[in-house]
Amino acid sequence: MDSQQLLRAQTFKALHEREGAFVIPNPWDAGSAKLLASLGFEALATTSAGLAFSLGRPDAQGAISRDETLGNVAAIVAASGLPVAADLENGFADSPEDCADNLLKAVATGIVGASIEDATGQPDKPIYDFELSVERVRATAAAVRGLPFPFLLTARAENLLNGRLDLDDTLRRLEAYAQAGADVLYAPGLRTREEVIAVVRAVAPKPVNVLMGLGGVTLTVAELAECGVKRISVGSSLARAALGGLYLAAEEIRNYGTFNYAGQALPFDRLNDLFKG
Repeated sequence: MDSQQLLRAQTFKALHEREGAFVIPNPWDAGSAKLLASLGFEALATTSAGLAFSLGRPDAQGAISRDETLGNVAAIVAASGLPVAADLENGFADSPEDCADNLLKAVATGIVGASIEDATGQPDKPIYDFELSVERVRATAAAVRGLPFPFLLTARAENLLNGRLDLDDTLRRLEAYAQAGADVLYAPGLRTREEVIAVVRAVAPKPVNVLMGLGGVTLTVAELAECGVKRISVGSSLARAALGGLYLAAEEIRNYGTFNYAGQALPFDRLNDLFKG
C-alpha cells in the first residue's frame, strides 16, 4: 500500500457514507477509464464481461484468467487515478481460502474495493450452495479486515442472472452475506422498484449496489436514490455501447458505402489531448 491507495480508499468509503446515490461506471481498459475520469465520475468499477468482449471472448467463468484480470485492473487504476473496485467474479476459486488469497493478490494492483459473486460458472449448478457461499464471503471479509486501509468488499448474489428468479433466496443470501462481513450488497438483475426496495430493506443499514444498463429497465438515478440505493454500476453496458457504435459504423460502410458515422466520433485532437495527460 502507498499513501495514494490509502487516500483513494478513504475517498471511496466516504462516497458510501454521504447522502444520496452515486454512479460508479465500468471501464474495460485504460482508455475508457481515462475518458470516464475526465467526465468527473468519482470512482470506477471494472467489468469482467467488458474485458472479455474486448479480448474477443465470451463472458464466462474461466474465459479470462486471474492474471489477465489483475493486469486489466492495474491498468485502469493507473490510468484513472480514481478509487477503483474490481470485478473478481467468483474469486477465481471455489474454496473460501483460495478466494480470500486471490482477493489479497488483487489488492496489490491498487484497488480499494472488490466484488465476489456466488456464481460457480457451471451450467449444471450455477450457484454455490448457501453455506459455502456464506463461508466464501466470511473468509474474504476477514482477509480484507487485516489491511491497513478501509477496503470495501461487495458480495454479489447471482440468482437473477442465472435463471433462478427466486427473490426470496436472493434476499436470504444477501442478508447472510451482510452478516458475514460484506460491506456492500449487490444482486445484479433487479428490474423493478419493488425488487430494489426489498433488497435495500433486507440489508439495511448496509449500502446496496444496483446494476443498470439492462434492456427494459427504466429506473433513473433519482428514482434509485429514492429507493435507498447507494451505488449504481452499469456493468458491461458501456463496453457494449461502444461495440454497438463500431458495429453500426462498420455496417454503414459495408452496406451503403458512406461514412456519416464519423460525424458522431469524438474529435481526434480531443482524444489525443485527453490521453496525453
